[in-house]
Amino acid sequence: MTAPQTTRLLPRAYRPLFAHAGFRRLLPALAASDLGDGMSVVAVAWLAIEIAPPGRSGMLLGAALAAYALPGAAGALLFGRWLRRLPAPRLLAADSRIRAVLLGCVPLAWALDVLHPVLYVALLAGSSVLHAWGNAGKYSLLAGLLPAEQRLAANALVSSSTSAAIVIGPALAGFLAAAVSPAWLIGLDALSFAVLAVQVGRVRGPSGEAGQADGPPDEAAAPVDADLSAAGLHLVRKQPELLGVLALTWFFNFLYGPAEVALPLHVTEDLHAGAGLLGLYWALFGAGAVLGGLAAGALRRFPLWPVTLTIVAGWGLALVPFGLGAPAAVTLACFTLGGLIYGPFTALSYTLFQDRTPAAWLTTVLAARSAALLTAGPVGTALGGPLIALMEPRGVLAASGIATVVLALVAAVMRARTGRRAASRLV
Repeated sequence: MTAPQTTRLLPRAYRPLFAHAGFRRLLPALAASDLGDGMSVVAVAWLAIEIAPPGRSGMLLGAALAAYALPGAAGALLFGRWLRRLPAPRLLAADSRIRAVLLGCVPLAWALDVLHPVLYVALLAGSSVLHAWGNAGKYSLLAGLLPAEQRLAANALVSSSTSAAIVIGPALAGFLAAAVSPAWLIGLDALSFAVLAVQVGRVRGPSGEAGQADGPPDEAAAPVDADLSAAGLHLVRKQPELLGVLALTWFFNFLYGPAEVALPLHVTEDLHAGAGLLGLYWALFGAGAVLGGLAAGALRRFPLWPVTLTIVAGWGLALVPFGLGAPAAVTLACFTLGGLIYGPFTALSYTLFQDRTPAAWLTTVLAARSAALLTAGPVGTALGGPLIALMEPRGVLAASGIATVVLALVAAVMRARTGRRAASRLV
């Protein structure tokens, strides 16, 4: 089937995108890097388990998963002074090269039998340090390459690629890990970023210059604007409801972190299964999350606070059966349901901020939200290792779920008290 025939099969809104040569070159490379990261969800954890010293798998697993995310959060906060004015293509290319080189060192070190746990964590940490900036550069590059009327379609297509990778990547990694070491799967992730770095260099904007997007060459969207974040946090502290939404979201993401560490060890230690089952857990969770995210629009008809709190409690309840010793078939169904419940949360959280914030302050408050939440998931993941040392993996999963249900109940009580205080002031 020829390219024009393939284009005609696409929805009408997406067809104009493929008339742009730069976008046609960039999209497959972006999709490949998304798939590589999706595979690394399983590969990074599984390799940590394989190379961990006896009795230390939980600690190394928590450190590896945190290293794959926390430096990116730190980089977003610390490097703004130097990176915010770099052109978007240079940001994306720099992140892609760093990830390609350092992730590529993982299979090399494994093949040479020198992949010490400390070296593994250091390579993962170094590979992620510019990832938030690379993601910002990606969307800034798309905005510069395409006219304004095509940007929404391009963002939707690229976001759909990320969502699809959440479903396909872990399942594919689980299947391949039965035949090759997870170190080689991380090597495939590195290769995908090497291809992306090359393709970014080949992209030409309307000016005809390689790697140059349209618009001012010295501006790129920063993942976190420090000045806006400080002003936004000052405003949030003055509004109890906004502070409540931010606190709820932070603790929800934080309590998710230990579950991410405990799940691979639950598969190996409690179920005595392989990477294929871990990949299936994450693939089903991703499928549920994609469907749940699509359903977020329908939930907009209901009161946002009660729906948001129900999502928090529902995700927590989905984890409790792990602690009851439920068989794998039951916990797979629970994890799928958990993904379905979890899916709409981010969209609804943003909507609460949008509804409760004056329009003139919205950008400032959202910048503060991004800065505050960057650390939640990675810190929770780092905590997962010590928790595994204190209790078995299924206990950590159940504890994460119970704590999340308690979080929803506490938030509901505080929300009710805030509402009664506001009503008493009006009397």
